[in-house]
Amino acid sequence: MNKEQGMTSHDGEFPHLKEATVDAWNRKAAFWAQRMGEAGNAFHQTLVEPTALRLLALQPGERVLEIACGHGIFARRLADLGADVLAIDASPVFVEEARRRTAGRRVQVKQCDATDEAALRALGRDFDAVVSNMALMDIPQIAPLFRAVAHLLRPGGRFVFTLCHPAFNQPMMSQLLEEIDEDGYLHLKRSLRIWGYLTPTATPGVGMVGEPVPHYYFHRPLHVLLGHAFAAGLVVDGLEEAAFPPPEDETTAGDYRPFGWQTLPDIPPVLGVRVRRGE
Repeated sequence: MNKEQGMTSHDGEFPHLKEATVDAWNRKAAFWAQRMGEAGNAFHQTLVEPTALRLLALQPGERVLEIACGHGIFARRLADLGADVLAIDASPVFVEEARRRTAGRRVQVKQCDATDEAALRALGRDFDAVVSNMALMDIPQIAPLFRAVAHLLRPGGRFVFTLCHPAFNQPMMSQLLEEIDEDGYLHLKRSLRIWGYLTPTATPGVGMVGEPVPHYYFHRPLHVLLGHAFAAGLVVDGLEEAAFPPPEDETTAGDYRPFGWQTLPDIPPVLGVRVRRGE
């Protein structure tokens, strides 16, 4: 199977890949925790965390559930801002890393599968907010998650999620570098080539250069992704598309690669969404 022949699903749900997904993350959780460290990489620091925090508009003392917490970077940030945090992840390796790294903070960490609606509902009620960073495209089923979130939130509560932008940062995409003649001068032009979007697919891909194994990316176009939220009775009231600022010198930019997202400052690799439960 190559990138142009990923598994497809009309509703973007791939329940048969749950075991393979958790297995892949267990095998590379320690690698990710070590590479991301305590504060995260440039992608997290520049795009993900600021976007999530703006949409979340956290108030001290709020109860927050984080879904797919990884090794606890954002849970620690929420606790430092005054939240009471329950953080969950399906990977027991990540759970142990998160427990170790959040010790002494107002964070409780539990193992919980985000595709298991009953397990999610059992976590409680009346959370002020639920948050999930860069995870929905890694989760094989999201309909149970959205239904559970509608149950977990207090009336008016919000669910903020960030993910790889489905229109741009997705498996059926490549980055191009071309030389063009413009107004009598030669210029280098960077762009994206996209050969698929509307069909939900599951495709193995690289999450971080050098990682032990790939994992599945579950591409869902916006109408499928948000359709699961709408079906659960949630409504969108906030949205951000995050891109890197133009680098002063791209050859010295943090995490620089010749085709990295830092070289495409007008194309957003991250989408942030806030949905709410009705009053």
